[in-house]
Amino acid sequence: MEDGETLALAPLPANASLSTLAYRAIKDALTALDIYAQPEAVRLDARRLSRDLGVSRTPVREALMVLEQEGFVRCEARRGVFVVRRSRAEIVDILHAWAALEGMAARLACGRASPAQLGALPAAFPEFYDPPPPEAAGSYARANLRFHQTIIALSGCPVIAELAGNLAMHVRSVRNRALEDGPRTAHSRREHRAIIAALAARDAAGAENLVRAHGMSLAALVEGGGAAFQ
Repeated sequence: MEDGETLALAPLPANASLSTLAYRAIKDALTALDIYAQPEAVRLDARRLSRDLGVSRTPVREALMVLEQEGFVRCEARRGVFVVRRSRAEIVDILHAWAALEGMAARLACGRASPAQLGALPAAFPEFYDPPPPEAAGSYARANLRFHQTIIALSGCPVIAELAGNLAMHVRSVRNRALEDGPRTAHSRREHRAIIAALAARDAAGAENLVRAHGMSLAALVEGGGAAFQ
């Protein structure tokens, strides 16, 4: 990456395929990267990745090849490797797919999550019930991300988790930007509370519809060019 950018990477253990471990580590780091907050496409430096991961460049190159096939990065001759940024239309399509996946995850969670897991949601997300102070915007963004990850996890469906993981890099960054649109946070808090209530009541159809509508409202915000997406 450029000198001012870093990925959150740790050296890899040596007890498994290094290319597989490098792939997982780089993919996880890319998922956590707020790519649309950057003014331009982020360039990855294979030498720096090798150094940070504590491996040679060969497993890093192999990992980047797989990530290119999956659409996370693109390799440009004589220019380097860049993190893929989607167009507005592509982001809207991604959000539609996410809404469908997360909606089904909510439906499954109503039948698969334990009473303790569902009952713990209000206490786990106090940000949705007590208005956060203005200086806590970052805390709310983190709670927002964690909430949607929790719904996916409560589904108990590895296939949904894997598919959602391949979209998460774009969805996470777009969600963070959406919270810059003043009214969005208030809407988000109300919708999250309704989703938690539906999950607690094990209202599978209601939870699915609420989660899907929540995701589709974000897609509509992006498509309509909300203030954060001009």
